[in-house]
Amino acid sequence: MTAVSGTDQPELSFVVPCHNEEANLAPLVEAIRTAAGGVKRSWELILTDDRSTDGTWQLIRELAGADARIRGLRFARNCGQSAAMFAGMKAARGRHIVTLDADLQNDPRDLPVLLNELDRFDCVCGTRVASRAQGDSWVRLASSRIANGVRNRLSGETISDAGCCFRAFKRECVDNLKFFKGMHRFLPTLIKIEGFTVTEVPISHNPRAAGASHYGVWNRLFASFYDLLAVRWMKKRMFQYQVEETV
Repeated sequence: MTAVSGTDQPELSFVVPCHNEEANLAPLVEAIRTAAGGVKRSWELILTDDRSTDGTWQLIRELAGADARIRGLRFARNCGQSAAMFAGMKAARGRHIVTLDADLQNDPRDLPVLLNELDRFDCVCGTRVASRAQGDSWVRLASSRIANGVRNRLSGETISDAGCCFRAFKRECVDNLKFFKGMHRFLPTLIKIEGFTVTEVPISHNPRAAGASHYGVWNRLFASFYDLLAVRWMKKRMFQYQVEETV
């Protein structure tokens, strides 16, 4: 990540990957603006368009033109959620980074819940286990529980909702991360490997109001299996060191 001088550095960088979310972006931006104002933090918003086929990019250009705190990135081709999120994190200038989905299922009003825990932890992840039990179908609930259970069993983790992208963390948590496809599912584990502390807090879960979900049973259960094996290998083989003194 590029170092930013204190005078130019906002306190919060919101990073939102987008793919065909034209109908959701305007209300999302307004919700983020309200949430950031409520916690009285300076902020910026990075919207990465993963080569949408609707009017998402045009709307991002309009939003950025109306508010200097909003910046947009557009991929030359569709690369997936992990790439869009990683590109946004690399562009972020804030002292703390907040990632969330563009579909309004993550509620920016939960922002204070995440930020409150940053006094004690380096990374705070939202978990929707309790809130999703109120409205999701049994198929979605079962596939999520199985996927999270398999990931935790093979990676030695205890994360209850690896698929939730509403997270807040100190920018140094991702300074040395290496990108790979599917990394957004394993970000808490990757941050732990770097030596940082991670916790989860319950958050709300809204039904999707517009657009279509990009994830189904196949994605949750099988698509990330090879990534899981790679993370398992990294967790066993990587190590941390600190230089105490130099001459």
